[in-house]
Amino acid sequence: MGTSRRRGSLGPVGLVLAGGISVQFGAALAVTLMPRAGALGVVTLRLMAAAVVLLVICRPRLRGHSRTDWGTVIVFGVTMGAMNGLFYQAVDRIPLGPAVTLEVLGPLALSVLASRRAINLVWASLALAGVFLLSGGGFGDLDPIGVAFALGAGAMWAAYIVFSARTGRRFPQADGLALAMAIGALLMLPLGIAESGAKLIDPTTIALGSAVAVLSSVLPYTLELLALRRLPASTFAILMSLEPALAATAGFLILDQALSAVQAAAIALVIAASIGAVRTQVGRGRPRPPEV
Repeated sequence: MGTSRRRGSLGPVGLVLAGGISVQFGAALAVTLMPRAGALGVVTLRLMAAAVVLLVICRPRLRGHSRTDWGTVIVFGVTMGAMNGLFYQAVDRIPLGPAVTLEVLGPLALSVLASRRAINLVWASLALAGVFLLSGGGFGDLDPIGVAFALGAGAMWAAYIVFSARTGRRFPQADGLALAMAIGALLMLPLGIAESGAKLIDPTTIALGSAVAVLSSVLPYTLELLALRRLPASTFAILMSLEPALAATAGFLILDQALSAVQAAAIALVIAASIGAVRTQVGRGRPRPPEV
């Protein structure tokens, strides 16, 4: 019985890690697509394709929801659109690894604020050390506008964690995610058209954008929404510290961005922090949904 409980506790952690792998390889693919469609064009294609897929699969009900339910899902959609738009503007200006490293500061800050156990502060500190080590100890040589976009994406990522959990509790299955994705897509559509115009209807661009949508939106957002129903926000945010390591791996395999010894050491730190967070969570037994 003890083994069964332990496996059950590891379930949401596995969902988060699978989602992280998917989203970072999708981001690397998106970088290769930007010369064809531009940053905002890629975001638009990603969100539109993901929205269509989720709406067809989930067929969410539009009736029977309270005003608070709709307010929650609308904020979730706006947050999702802003997070994606800011992040792709960042990776259009600075490398993928540093962009994700800066972005993850948002979830790390959330983990410190939402944590109710002192040990989680230790894991967050260890992960933060790895984040800065992965950046090479500073960001002074990066485009300041790209850095600002990445930090803004991090703030939206923290908000995404909060409103994803709230949406998951108010809507069945992935219905809330499908509705939020559609809202985010509609938010970005005018910006994508203004930047890319007719490039958005090129068949090859649409196919690549759809692949990015599946890897970066449909799979990870669904997995994370399911995980957040059973995983506290603080633990989820600490697990997000793995994203720079996953981004560095995706950059190496897809974008030929080699890893240095310093980057390898940083990856070891964030992995150690994530393992510590997992062990702490498993030791508590079945987690409760975050009250945020």
